[in-house]
Amino acid sequence: MESWGEFEQTSEGKEYIVCAELYISATAAVALRKTINPRKKGDKRESVKQLNGNVDDKKLKEKTSWLSGTKGSPGEGHWRTATCKLSDQGERCLLNIYLDESLMWCTIPIHLLNQFDIRESSSSLTFRKNCLAIHRAAGKHWALFPNLEDTIYLQFNSVNACNTWLALLRSYALPEIYGRRFVSAEGGSYRMWRQVDLNVIQGRNLGNSKPFEILDEDGNDSASEPDPVDLDVRCEILLNETLCAQTTVKKGIGSPQWHEIFCLSDLPPFETLEIRVLGEKKLFKPSVLGTVRIPLTNFRRGEAVEGWFPVLQSGFIANDLQVGEIRMKIRVDEEIILPYNAYHKLLKTLRTRNFLDWMADFETKLKVKTLGWQMLAISIADGTAIDQVQELANREVDGSQSSHTTLFRGNTILTKVMELCMKYYGKAFLEASVGPVIKRLITEKVAIEVDPMRTPKGAKEAEKGLELLVNWCQEFWKQINSVREECPPEMRRLFSTIRQLVEDRFPNNGNNAYQEKRDLRWQGVSAFCFLRFIVPAILNPHLFHLHPGLPSPPVQRSLTLIAKVIQSLANLNTSVQKEEFMRGMKGFLTENTQAMVEYIDVVSTPKDTRTQELVEFHERSTVISALKQRTSSMPVLQRESIPLLPHSNLDVPRQLAIVTSAVIRHSQAYFTGNNPSAEDRELHEFCARCFEVEEKALLRVSQLAAQLSAHQQRRHHSYPYPSTTASASPQPPSPNPPPSPSNRAGRPTTAPDAENSRTRLITESTITLDVPPSSPSSSTTFQPRNKLLHFKSSSTDSIASRFLRDAPSSSSIMVSTSSSIDIDDPKRKRGLLRGIWRR
Repeated sequence: MESWGEFEQTSEGKEYIVCAELYISATAAVALRKTINPRKKGDKRESVKQLNGNVDDKKLKEKTSWLSGTKGSPGEGHWRTATCKLSDQGERCLLNIYLDESLMWCTIPIHLLNQFDIRESSSSLTFRKNCLAIHRAAGKHWALFPNLEDTIYLQFNSVNACNTWLALLRSYALPEIYGRRFVSAEGGSYRMWRQVDLNVIQGRNLGNSKPFEILDEDGNDSASEPDPVDLDVRCEILLNETLCAQTTVKKGIGSPQWHEIFCLSDLPPFETLEIRVLGEKKLFKPSVLGTVRIPLTNFRRGEAVEGWFPVLQSGFIANDLQVGEIRMKIRVDEEIILPYNAYHKLLKTLRTRNFLDWMADFETKLKVKTLGWQMLAISIADGTAIDQVQELANREVDGSQSSHTTLFRGNTILTKVMELCMKYYGKAFLEASVGPVIKRLITEKVAIEVDPMRTPKGAKEAEKGLELLVNWCQEFWKQINSVREECPPEMRRLFSTIRQLVEDRFPNNGNNAYQEKRDLRWQGVSAFCFLRFIVPAILNPHLFHLHPGLPSPPVQRSLTLIAKVIQSLANLNTSVQKEEFMRGMKGFLTENTQAMVEYIDVVSTPKDTRTQELVEFHERSTVISALKQRTSSMPVLQRESIPLLPHSNLDVPRQLAIVTSAVIRHSQAYFTGNNPSAEDRELHEFCARCFEVEEKALLRVSQLAAQLSAHQQRRHHSYPYPSTTASASPQPPSPNPPPSPSNRAGRPTTAPDAENSRTRLITESTITLDVPPSSPSSSTTFQPRNKLLHFKSSSTDSIASRFLRDAPSSSSIMVSTSSSIDIDDPKRKRGLLRGIWRR
């Protein structure tokens, strides 16, 4: 039994034990030192040794994170080996964390935490993968150390261990389920899910202070161009004042380029998203230059917003100062998730066709291009993903009219889904193939140039660059070829199908006309494995999370040249080179062509992995069995809120809710009447099922709001989770009426337009999350913050300037919750509910 999967049955309850790495910051280390060393001179050296570990232990001398402050400061935290013991004590569940198997570090009451307090940690914070972050609830303290950090970071030794413990901890935490006291049959009425996708693109004029509202009559910046400020900058992303992620450090002169993507999922109720810009200087602590503050309450859901956001610094007297701008792309999602059985008819319709055919209709007819992952996740949960992709590949090759030179080179539904499959199944394989070499090349800042026109010393320097290029290409190819046996079985099946289809479609019968096609079966596989997977990762490692941040221009040029050579090798092309200066790579390509053929042969040959799967399952079988036994007695909604192992992000009701929202949002513009054509009949039926699900969600929301408003009129200003004292039994929901054209006129919203924001806030205050009184969020109330919201900026192309031009006045966006509204008024209630969930 591996150390991460131990399970014990004691007289007091069940215990689960795992070995992990615990992050200890400098502040926590001081508290630990005081606890270990009670000011005894003889124990000083031993306590310091126990705190910092053995000097010869190289595991502790790795790259540290920025969680605790100054870059490169000697007081930064470090990682220590810890033992985590989860104790199930009936109504209570405690997570005890020990250092050195004996020293108690802290005790976390898991039963008092919400499920969204336990989530995966961004690797940008810890520089490690397979990490969980356990956030402290407001007003609570970790036992033993009251001043301990708000977040505990734990790293596990594998993806399976991380996913297993994520599911295990969440099974004891409080799910965000609404109406648990009114709807007992399913454990509640519905649950919520939230996610923020953030792309920090670039900055400009960072560090230059000027009044926030210096605009001329035309709305343009009247001030002269600011002088550049020489400093290093980075950004911290905070949600509800909790640090969630951060960017890398860039030079602040000019326009620093980040292009870093962050996906923050399983989030608590939205308040404010903050992007804090910090300036870095050697031997000094980071200083806050300014902050971009975005209120998410009224942010549009399901739509990506891109633009320049002003970075503001609080002024000493009255006005704030603008200290630059950050260009970002933001998408906010918030979905009502019903029980699984509410999507029965929708799933039945979905399974009548290949999910790739549905995706084609969504993209071409509804213009929805963001549902690829959701559709793939549903098919993965059904166990039919690979079979359906193979079916479409067979159809595409059989009906292809293109030549062998363009086969699988277009941007089709098949190629897009193949990319998604490779990213999903081959994440660890890609990391093993090119991750170590890419990190070493970027760390050493290797600059390769072989074009004499780009080098200051001309041909001589280009010759040295060519030798360097050959050496690094050999390093990349050696690493790629060494891990070919680690190719996942799902990718092997897909590549095997592609190879067989190409062999059948373009047979090699020995004629001269087919002589040039003898290697086409290998090229068909490499068109996916290299052209759409490995080579793009070499070109843009930050997009595949192989290295944080955008590489510097010289390093990016080196990666581009290496990617060109590796792609030529994958194409089995040794003679044709477009650039004259690249012809020196012919020897490398000729030498490794046969090795590339053998590589493609291995990754496109299915492999029996049943023995390996049985071993992996046996290692975690005890914990999984105990988890299944525990969840079997849970209510439906609570059971469905726990991830499906071995995955951490497969939640079929959630994926169906996202698909439903997107289809409804885009279907109204496509279907103008009730008489669809024959080719649109299947899509029309799918849309009708989506509207049925939407009506069920609206019915549950309205019923719950009506029941709560009758008992909580006095507390309708509390936010976000007021405690409830309702004792009346709920009325059973009425049967859902069939969808009608009149019901399809509007889509309910979670984020209304500016003029409806006041109504939404008052309505939301009447919808409560039923949690026990001891819940950490049961006493939380909404406090309006006296912080400046971004409604305008000194730049005409900024997001704030757009708000200023479009909105009649900023007062229509600022929300007040002090006035009371009679929510028992039937007319007001209908309008109020209409404004809740419109997307």
